[in-house]
Amino acid sequence: MDNKDSEAEIHPLKTEDVKAQENHENSVERRIVSKQSSQLSRLSRWRTAAFFISLFLCLIIVFAFSFIIPCPERPVSERTWFRNYDNAVAYQFLAIEDANEDKVQDVVFAFKASNGSSSFNRTCLDEGLPSPCAFVAAVSGTNGRALWERPAAEEVEWMECGIKQLGAAEAQGCLVVGKPVSLTAVDLRTGEVRWRQSSDFGANYTVLTPVSVIPDVDSDGLQDLIIFIATADKIKTFIHSGKNGKQIGSTGSLNVDGKARYIRLNLDSSYYFLFYTENSLYAYSLKDLYSAATGMEIKLPSLEQDPQWEKNIDHTTHHLSFLSFGDIRYLAKIPGRSRENILVVNSEMAMLINAQNLQTLWTLNVSRVVSEPLLGYYKPDVLGIVLESEIGPNRKKVMIVESGSGAVQWDLKLNSRAESPGPATLSTADHRSAFLIWGEYQVPGNETRSRAPLQKLYLFHPSYTNVLLELRNSTDQIIAFNATLFERSRHACYVLLRGPQPSEEPGSVSLMKRKLKEDVSESRVIWLSQVAVDSEQYVRDRLYRMRFHSR
Repeated sequence: MDNKDSEAEIHPLKTEDVKAQENHENSVERRIVSKQSSQLSRLSRWRTAAFFISLFLCLIIVFAFSFIIPCPERPVSERTWFRNYDNAVAYQFLAIEDANEDKVQDVVFAFKASNGSSSFNRTCLDEGLPSPCAFVAAVSGTNGRALWERPAAEEVEWMECGIKQLGAAEAQGCLVVGKPVSLTAVDLRTGEVRWRQSSDFGANYTVLTPVSVIPDVDSDGLQDLIIFIATADKIKTFIHSGKNGKQIGSTGSLNVDGKARYIRLNLDSSYYFLFYTENSLYAYSLKDLYSAATGMEIKLPSLEQDPQWEKNIDHTTHHLSFLSFGDIRYLAKIPGRSRENILVVNSEMAMLINAQNLQTLWTLNVSRVVSEPLLGYYKPDVLGIVLESEIGPNRKKVMIVESGSGAVQWDLKLNSRAESPGPATLSTADHRSAFLIWGEYQVPGNETRSRAPLQKLYLFHPSYTNVLLELRNSTDQIIAFNATLFERSRHACYVLLRGPQPSEEPGSVSLMKRKLKEDVSESRVIWLSQVAVDSEQYVRDRLYRMRFHSR
């Protein structure tokens, strides 16, 4: 302590300088800290301002999109609409496609008349066709407005819609097979003709339907078409380009006897066509058909053959000889676990064949099936098959059969006309199906057969196994019937095409779309058993609230 005091006494100025320097350093440090604090404070204010500006801009954008910029208008679909054509006849074609790309399904159909509707005022002479001629028309599913009409041919033999890139167009297309022989590709969106080709199918021919779309075989990047024509005791094969309609190769000939029909099977990367007559079953691979038409062997992934199937085909006759069914009425493809199985229906029974090893999975006694087998779901996610069989004059039995076991899950007996439309199914949100069935129900023991049966449309849903809803009663001749969801998972409707057929005198042709719920709310409840669990209004209300699902 004494040393410091003495040092201060000896160097008083030095001590003052040191103190001044220390004070200066402290002042500088305080200014630096103050400056840093000020900068941080300004940065914090800028951040706060940026946050509120961003929030304000977001609110403006939300406000603009919510109130100022209008949302895209969703089409408001009418519950019921009609479209009538006078002095016309209708063909048995009814396609459901989104023609105007508004996400609502539209209706495409064909009729024969001298003139189109007043909406377009098109005539047969506009396309160089004699009058009357066949028109193809697309009608809006929302309100029944005509989207387009096109004179297509003198007569329509067949029409196939929903073909992708037909004529190299972006939109899907419809292929019209006309008489005299012509193939016409029509743009589904506009109705414009993409291409038209004539083909020599020969005399007295019948087109085997449906026309099949096959993978690209002429290497132009687009799908192609294969058409089978039945003439006398042979089947002719025509392969046409999907791009321009020109024939690929020459006409092939198959030794298939009788009036044949066919289905196409997709076996992994192989394609097979099964032709069936009353007594025989034939199998041709796409490779066989291509070779017969072009005379060339070509290696394409789509032309591979299935080794297991090739072992079971007689390559001279193309018979599947070990499968002897007799009197085949229908063949149908049934989805399986790994590949499609084959349902064979003859006059006495139905049997499911494993498409992988060609072994019988199950058989079911069922006689004289009168309509194409139809798929639906009686149990949640368990695929079923709807079969309608004749059980007497003007009588039929409707059965829902489980596809995995062949067990009958539900059945119903109805009076029925010979020309009665086949059934339809709609997938519901509970992973089952609503079944639409035509006929006339009469209480067992109270049947009357002195008059022709009425045409009534019934709704059945597995949630009420003892209930039918009678939806409508139609006395008109029904040419075609279909049921579908006009929007994804909603707007369940059915479509009726009524009027005279081409073999009859022209008259009034009517196309109608009807929302299913409208009929459900006004339906008559029919109890199939004496036990009524709920009130009739409760049943109607519950089925009215039923939601649908697009699978």
